[in-house]
Amino acid sequence: MFSAMLLAISVVAMFQFALFYWRAVLTGVATQPISERVLDAVQVAETDLQGADFERLASLHELTPELNADKSGLGFVSFYYNLVSKVEKLFGGLSPAVLNWGARERVLCARYAAVQIGHRLQANLAQAASMRSC
Repeated sequence: MFSAMLLAISVVAMFQFALFYWRAVLTGVATQPISERVLDAVQVAETDLQGADFERLASLHELTPELNADKSGLGFVSFYYNLVSKVEKLFGGLSPAVLNWGARERVLCARYAAVQIGHRLQANLAQAASMRSC
C-alpha cells in the first residue's frame, strides 16, 4: 500500500515537473523578439499582438516550409491554446482572474508561434543562400 502511494505521488510530481518545464521553455521562446517579416505578414504590430492572432499565425506556420524534418510543428502549443480557450469559456464568467490568465496564456502562444515562424524563415533563407553559393 505504501509503495503504491509513493509511486502515485512520484508520477504526479514528475508530471508536474514536466509541465512546468515545458511552460518555462514556451515562455523562453515567446520572449524572443519577433521578426518584422512575420509581423508584416500578419499585419499587426508587436505591441498589438493578441491571443486571437494565434489562428492566423498557426496557419502561416503551416504554410512555412520546414527543411529540417526532425523538427515538429506547433502540436502541443495548439493543444494548450485550445485548452486555455475552453477553460476561459467554462470558467471565465465566474472569475475575471481566469479571463486575465487565459488572455495572457493565449498571447504567449501567439508570440511563440510568431517566433517559430521567424526561426523557420531565417533557417530557410540561410539554406537558400548556402545553396546559391555552391
